[in-house]
Formats: sequence, structure tokens, C-alpha cells
Amino acid sequence: MPFQFHLYKVAHMNNKLHIVSLGCTKNLVDTEVMMGKLKNFELTDDSQNADVIIVNTCGFIDAAKQESINTILNLHDARKEDSLLVMAGCLSERYKEELAADMPEVDIFTGVGDYDHIDELLAEKKSRFSEQVYLIDGAERVVTGSTYHAYIKLSEGCNQTCSFCAIPSFKGKLNSRTLDSIAKEVEGLVKKGYYDFSFVSQDSSSYLRDQNIKDGLSLLMQRIELIEGVKSARILYLYPSTTTMALLKNIAKSTIFHNYFDMPIQHINDDMLRLMKRGFGKEKTLELLNFMRSLPNSFVRTSFIVGHPQETQEMFEEMCEFAASFGFDRINVFSYSDEETTPAYDMSDKISAKLIEKRAKILGAIAAECAQKSLEAEVGKTIELVIDGESDEHEYLLSARKLLWAPDIDGEIYVNDHTGEEELRFGLIYKAKVTELIGNILTATVDNA
Repeated sequence: MPFQFHLYKVAHMNNKLHIVSLGCTKNLVDTEVMMGKLKNFELTDDSQNADVIIVNTCGFIDAAKQESINTILNLHDARKEDSLLVMAGCLSERYKEELAADMPEVDIFTGVGDYDHIDELLAEKKSRFSEQVYLIDGAERVVTGSTYHAYIKLSEGCNQTCSFCAIPSFKGKLNSRTLDSIAKEVEGLVKKGYYDFSFVSQDSSSYLRDQNIKDGLSLLMQRIELIEGVKSARILYLYPSTTTMALLKNIAKSTIFHNYFDMPIQHINDDMLRLMKRGFGKEKTLELLNFMRSLPNSFVRTSFIVGHPQETQEMFEEMCEFAASFGFDRINVFSYSDEETTPAYDMSDKISAKLIEKRAKILGAIAAECAQKSLEAEVGKTIELVIDGESDEHEYLLSARKLLWAPDIDGEIYVNDHTGEEELRFGLIYKAKVTELIGNILTATVDNA
């Protein structure tokens, strides 16, 4: 499901702002930049009482596009008179002409280049689409959802030519931030109490390749490890053909970066990988995955796409067998979405929607089994976890996350006991013994004696 975040009332000021971030965590960072530019607004979760409503949209696949449109229309139906409704982000950028013509409900359209000018757009009440994609550099963000964890965006755009992906058509080529820019942002967040960071981009393992630097991620890790106060970090969205064994070995040697490997391989059949234009075949993909899996305390997450044009039943079955047997900790399953401007859009032998849905259900069940096995393997272990707050389940259960895991996507742990007399505090790292798996939720006892 797309990442969605609503913001709640935090202060008493004149103008009220309701803002929704749809899609990925990269979008969330851009939403946080807009919040930083609009700090004079009172943030409210009551859209009907807001003076300004902003939706940062996702335009990746059909389901995300439909969610974005529906969100806009629902907010419009309930908003008060004289409020401003703003459509920002990827969907707005990708279909700027069509949406401007078809959605009179929206007052201001803006894409992926003007997040740091949102205050100007509201003041002028004008739509704007800058030619350049916005690359965060020194902008003040209002980090949401956590007092200790923040996402850090490495770059914008992508140089890959995957057959199914439209992102380069509206985000452009790879444009990496400088090491200094990223280090300065992390240093600023550490001063505010943040110590856990997830580094994200469309293709993180290509970081700095647009500046003719091949080992950009290794350089980044070295730089981040020098920042006092960073206790925990992980890299999301590694791309197979730009992930080197040297990079994986540097992650394994790091004292800060976890052995957390998020590499969406999309398929495992050689012919399909060629059709998908992934740059790597099965053999080299397996070489990387097997090395990741062999590392101590490693966590391996991937994604698969079902129903790509020309995917035969045999190809699909090969993918299912591999997904079930490899030992992934988490698997995302995506149904192929036929996106204009992509090479796959013009391919023959399209798979029917009904068959895609059937295959997605089959692979989804395998993904659920893999996650369950991964969780079962945690029982009895002593781990590091962070307590986020009270759980939704019961007031006596605390909601926590294994420090290794990425927030929001890898699961939740219920802390139901602790050994010391001192009260447990939110946002701190504790040693804990995993005691049980109930359904798909682990329980743990914290040792704070």
C-alpha cells in the first residue's frame, strides 16, 4: 500500500493547513520540506476546517494514481468555502496538462520542482511547474512521525531504463546531492535529537555516478560514520546492476549501517529480466543475494512484479519457487501496471487483468509465509529495539521496532514487560528478549535493569 501520512494540529496560529503525503518515503521528505516552508500555519487533521489543503501525490502506477485522484476529490467535496486546494508531486507533474483541464476542483497545481517555493505559490495563488526536479539542499524540514528517525534523500531521478517504470519520464536523469549537503542535513538533525536514519532515492546504489564517482555509497557511509550522534542507519532501494560486492562488504564492515539489504529484483527468470531491462541476469542477482544472506544479522527485503507482458506460466512458477525457497525476510508484490511512456506499454502478449490478479494473490501468499518464517526465527533472540509509544492494541502494551528494521514497513513489536524498576521511555534503544509470536506480531521483554 502507498505510504500515507496525515498531520495533526500542533499550534495556535491564524491560517490552518491540512497536508497529505501519498506514495513513497521520498515523497514524505518533500512533504516535510513544504511543512518547513509553511511553519506559520497551524497544522490540522480536520480538512473541513483548513484554509489550505495540500496533497503531495503519487503517479507511479494505476492504483497510486487513482488513490491520489480520489483523495483530492474527497477533500474537495468536504472543504470549506474560500479554502485553497493544492495538488503537488509526481501525478501532478506527470499529467500537468490533462489534470489542469480535467480537475477544476484544484486551485493550484505544482509538480516536483517547487516544494521549497510552496509559500510563494500560496501567496500568489498561481500554479507553477519548474523545469528542474527539486533537490533538497539546505531546506529546513519538519520531520514527521518520529522523534528519533528521519529519512534522508540521496538523489532525484534515475538513469535506469526498466521496461515497466515511468519515473525517469517525469523525474529525469539521476541528480545526486553532494556529500556535504547530506552530511550537513544529518548533522542538523542529530542536534535535534535524531540518531536513526534511512537513506533513500530511486536508485541508491547509483549515488554519485552522475558525477563519475562509482563508489558513492561507500563514500557516503564513511562520511556519516564520522558524525557523532548517529547510532543507526540503513540504505533503501539498492539496484542489482549498480550494487557491487565491494559496497556490500563495506556495509558489512560498518559500525553504524545495518546489514539491511532492500534490493527490489522484480523477477528471477533470465528471459524476463532481459525483457524488463534490469541489466543483470539470474546468476549475478543470486551472487549478490547469497552474499547478503550469508552476513551476520542480515535482513533481506525484495520486490517482485507479476504479470509483465510476455510473462509465461513457467516464468511465474520459477519466480514463486525462488521466492518461497530463498529465505527473504520481506517481499513486496506488485501487479504490473501498463504505463504509457514505458517500453513495456508497447510490448505484445499482454497478460489479462484477471490472470495478473490471480498471480499476485499466489505470490502474495508466499510473501506472507516468508515474513512469518522470518518473524518466527526472532523468537528467543536478544535484540535491540526502540519504543515508539503506546500500542493501538492495549494501553499496557508498548509499540516498538527492532532497530535493524525500517520504520513502517517491516513490522511492530509489542513490549509487554521489562525487568527494571525504571519506567521505559519512548525513543530510546533497549536490549530486549523476544518471547513470543502472536499472529504476525512479536512480543518482547525489555532488560533495563
